[in-house]
Amino acid sequence: MTLRPYRPADEPAVIGLWRACDLVRPWNDPRKDIARKLRVNPEWFRVAESAGAIIGTVMAGYEGHRGWINFLAVEPARQRGGLGRKLMAEAEQLLRAAGCAKINLQVRRTNAAVIAFYERLGFGVDEAVSMGKRLETD
Repeated sequence: MTLRPYRPADEPAVIGLWRACDLVRPWNDPRKDIARKLRVNPEWFRVAESAGAIIGTVMAGYEGHRGWINFLAVEPARQRGGLGRKLMAEAEQLLRAAGCAKINLQVRRTNAAVIAFYERLGFGVDEAVSMGKRLETD
């Protein structure tokens, strides 16, 4: 298994993985999400590859105050095997090197298994309300 930066040829496999992991929503076009990431720190969009197949992804972001994790995904058949931890460790290394002091991420409140995964990695629920406003309609 290799962790490497995303390449444009990975797009169909990455979107397929995200769909398999139930990360794609009707209001977010995954192609546009990828294109947006490629405009800002594209080297922080990492994929895990095994035998030529994309088996994991993670996007890290940092605006100088907080780091963000998006689209952490592991092929369902490979979940609970340590790949998610490796992807997070890679993202954390990138963010630490940039001087990031804290990482934020969002998980749907109904996704208990993923919440438990992040808790095992040392994340906790912040006493904050997550708010959003769409600036573009996908």
